[in-house]
Amino acid sequence: MSMSTTGSSEPAMAIFWDNVKTILYALALAMVLRFTIAQPFRIPSGSMQPTLAVGDYIVVTKWSYGYGRFSFAPLEGLLPHGRLFGSAPDRGDVVVFRPVPEPDRDFIKRVIGLPGDRIQMIDGVLHINGEAVQRELIGMTDECPESNGVPRQVASYRETLPNGVSYVTCDKIERSELDNTRVYEVPEGHYFMMGDDRDNSADSRVPSVVGYVPYDNLVGPAQFVVVSFDDTTSLFRPWTLFTGFRGERFLKAVE
Repeated sequence: MSMSTTGSSEPAMAIFWDNVKTILYALALAMVLRFTIAQPFRIPSGSMQPTLAVGDYIVVTKWSYGYGRFSFAPLEGLLPHGRLFGSAPDRGDVVVFRPVPEPDRDFIKRVIGLPGDRIQMIDGVLHINGEAVQRELIGMTDECPESNGVPRQVASYRETLPNGVSYVTCDKIERSELDNTRVYEVPEGHYFMMGDDRDNSADSRVPSVVGYVPYDNLVGPAQFVVVSFDDTTSLFRPWTLFTGFRGERFLKAVE
C-alpha cells in the first residue's frame, strides 16, 4: 500500500514562497525608505574633521531639500534634471552631494557660499562678500589626525558664519596653498562647499575635484552619527566591533 506525499509538500512550498515574498517586500520597503526618507553613509576621509571622524556612520535625510536625480542614485541616469518639493539649504549645513567633475562619488562638506556670494580665503581666514568671518582660536587639538590616522596636535578655531552657525575648524599648515585664494563668485543655482579640516579638504576651492555644486546635485543634509568605529575595527575580527566602538559619538548630532 503506497502513501501520497503531495499533501506534505504543498504546505512546504507554500511556506517557502511566503518567505520569499516577505523578503522581497522587506527589500522593496528598504529601497523606498532609502530613496525617499533617509540613507546611511560612512565617512571615509578626514576632510570634515573634527565635526565628522573617519569611521562615522551618518544618516542623511532625503526630503530636506526635496528630491533630485541624485536622491535616487544609482538610478539617476533614468531621471530628469530638476527637484521635486525643492527647498534651499542654509549656510552652514553639512551636506552630501555629487560634484560635477566626479558625479559617481558622494562627497560631504559644509555649505559656505550661497548663490551670488563672493568667497575668498585670505591668510587662512574665510571672507564672505568682502567681510572676514568671525574666527576665534580655541587652542591645540588632536581631533584632526593625519590621513594615515597618526594623531597630531594642530590649531583649532571656532568659526561663526553670518547667520550664526558655529563650528570648529582645524588649521594644520600655515600659509598652505588653500589659505590664499582668488575670489570665487558663486553662480545662481550653485553652492560653495568647504571642509572643516581646511588644509585636508579638496572642496569648492579645487575646481578640478569639486568646484561649484549645482542645486540638482545635492543629496541631503547630515543629521546625526548613528555609530562610529575607529581604525582598529575589522569584520574579520568581530570582537573589535566592541573594542573599536566610539561610544562618545553614538547618536551625536551633526552641527
